[in-house]
Amino acid sequence: MTLFGFGQLFRGRPPRRLAPKDAYGLWAESYLPAAHNAVMAAEQSIVEPIVRASKPRRALDVGTGTGRYMPLLKAAGARQVIGVDLSLPMLRQNTSPARICADARRLPFRDAAFNLVSSSLMVGDVDHPGSWVIEASRVLADGGALVYSDFHPCWVERDWRRTFRTADGELVELAFHPHTIEQHLASLEDASFEVRAIREPRVASIPAPVVVVFHAVKRPR
Repeated sequence: MTLFGFGQLFRGRPPRRLAPKDAYGLWAESYLPAAHNAVMAAEQSIVEPIVRASKPRRALDVGTGTGRYMPLLKAAGARQVIGVDLSLPMLRQNTSPARICADARRLPFRDAAFNLVSSSLMVGDVDHPGSWVIEASRVLADGGALVYSDFHPCWVERDWRRTFRTADGELVELAFHPHTIEQHLASLEDASFEVRAIREPRVASIPAPVVVVFHAVKRPR
């Protein structure tokens, strides 16, 4: 996820802009199951301690991709960890047997099936945070934790972009839906969540937050 500042001129051909599902299909082969850039590292430095403190037993990782967070959820104590992603090419790079191809807005699980739901930088792939937060609430037991991250709203203000290079060197821009923090908070409130923390980590030499992380707990209905 390269950051391009406002007014950045691309050398040579401009990047090809693709919808998330198409872009992930191209990116999957080279997408490592680890925090392989500064943005992901900043996000994980916040999320991992929250996950560990939540002491998960049954965990769902939404937008799991190649499975970066699945070992971390197991290390935090989860006896059951399931990963969900809409991209089959990404899931094929995931070595865990507990992975399912599904839409974050239509999760194929019963109500209250998990006590922790995590999601790393996936919500930018959906048009509104509420469309998946409601599903996260449905599959969470009362008192369960939701820990997720999104690209910070200042990406739009600074004209930052998500890009990667394909195996043949082509630069591709991965489109995303920007969301304000107020939209996230309203969605969490509507889905019966109590927000415990909002964190906005930065990357060295970049004068603005790059990610926003939400930690919320489902209130009993």
